[in-house]
Amino acid sequence: MKHRMATAVLSLVGFFVSLYLWLWKVGLLGTIACGDGGCETVQLSEYAQFLGVPVAFYGMIGYLALIVVSFVGLQPRWADRRGPTVALVAIAALGVAISGYLTYLEAAVIHAWCRWCVVSAILIAAVLIVALVGLSTMRPNVTPKSIA
Repeated sequence: MKHRMATAVLSLVGFFVSLYLWLWKVGLLGTIACGDGGCETVQLSEYAQFLGVPVAFYGMIGYLALIVVSFVGLQPRWADRRGPTVALVAIAALGVAISGYLTYLEAAVIHAWCRWCVVSAILIAAVLIVALVGLSTMRPNVTPKSIA
C-alpha cells in the first residue's frame, strides 16, 4: 500500500510539471522559468508536438492515469490485489520509454535540455522503480481451493 501512496505523490508532482509545460505551450503563461533558454528551444522544436497535440498534454494524461490507478489501488477492495500495481508498472514503463526517447532527442537532435523535461523523466523513472519494488513485495493473488 505504501508504494501506491508514493506513486500517487510522485505522479501528482509529474502532473503539475506537465501542466506547467502545457500551459506555457498553449500560451497561457508568459515566460517559462528555465534559466538558460533550453526549455524554450525544446518546447518550440518540432518534437514538442505529436499528432498536433503538445507532448506535455500526453504527459498530463499519463500522470493522471497513474494518479487514478494509485488511488483505486488504495481502496480497501483493491488493497491486496496485484492488478493496480501491475497497471502502475505498465503505465510507468510506457512513460519511461517515451521519456527516454524524448531525452535522446534533446541530447542528440535538438542539442538543448529542458530542465522541466528532465525533472519529469526522473519522476516517471521513480514511479516505475517504486511500482516495481511494490510489485516484488506483494504476495501473489491466491484463490482459495474448494474442499471436495
